[in-house]
Amino acid sequence: MRATSLISSSCSTLALGLGLILVTLVGHCYGSYLRVGFYNGKCGHKNVEEIIYREVRKKIKSDPDTVSDLVRVSFHDCFVRGCDGSIFLKGPNTEQTAPINKKLGGLGDVDDIKAVVEKECPGLVSCADVLIIAARAAVFLAGGKWYDVETGRRDGLVSLSSEAQANIPPPTIPVPKAIQLFAKKGLNKYDFAVLLGGHTVGTAHCHSFKERLYNFRNTNRADETISPPLLKLLRSTCPLNNSTDSEAFLDQTPNSHFKIDNAYYKQILAHNGTLEIDQNFALHPLTRGLVKGLAYKSHLFLDQFGPAMVKMARIGVLTGNQGEIRKTCGSIN
Repeated sequence: MRATSLISSSCSTLALGLGLILVTLVGHCYGSYLRVGFYNGKCGHKNVEEIIYREVRKKIKSDPDTVSDLVRVSFHDCFVRGCDGSIFLKGPNTEQTAPINKKLGGLGDVDDIKAVVEKECPGLVSCADVLIIAARAAVFLAGGKWYDVETGRRDGLVSLSSEAQANIPPPTIPVPKAIQLFAKKGLNKYDFAVLLGGHTVGTAHCHSFKERLYNFRNTNRADETISPPLLKLLRSTCPLNNSTDSEAFLDQTPNSHFKIDNAYYKQILAHNGTLEIDQNFALHPLTRGLVKGLAYKSHLFLDQFGPAMVKMARIGVLTGNQGEIRKTCGSIN
């Protein structure tokens, strides 16, 4: 039922999405590096962003979880070495092998989309840009607002598991430390609050929160901040002596699991946060006021999520002659 609803929604937004893509035919510069419409006119009459939009739409139609996967991969890529596609490189000790990236989805989706783009426009579009453009399409198709994406990134040549582990915050990170980590990336407290709203879509595996259910901080008890109904639900999903790494929705709102909306903030205010960071985010004095504002003003999150994604996508980019344009995302040329 939920998947069908999202598919119908994405069908109704196809024409609008493609129309908005045409607006980017007029480029807008942001400094001397990235710019909106970077690829315009560089692949004949073909529109790179339109090609990616259509591929993302197909992916979501097949698997609605594609939305959260692409949003999450953007975060996992940009927070390590910047938005350089390093998360896609395969091999021993690469970022993909880091425990923090265990069962990270979306990597294969970007590989597939890149292959289509490479066939249409060989040697032109970086994997880093494919991801950023694809995430925007996913956000829009899931009910978010359209936003212009800046492009012109190049792909990095290095990917290290140790750097991923050091830079991607675990679900147990205290709120003040999370804010500090975001600040090191050039993102402020409000950016943190809005980007964490990406948890309005998708799921988390049991290994990310199971300790909260049975032995929170070695107390042999559950985390008292979890509401009783949610605790019961999560325990049924992740039984104590069951090693199956099942999944639970991050946003507990019925029929909202695959939608970009502000329901997540309402749920965590009601003590229905699946991850420890989600619940602490709603309780901590540094962020509780921001959570309330985003929960009570539905337009606020929708207005700000796109700009926050754009700001994150500027972290540590490679441009000009830096890096390369990979032929395939999983390996350097």
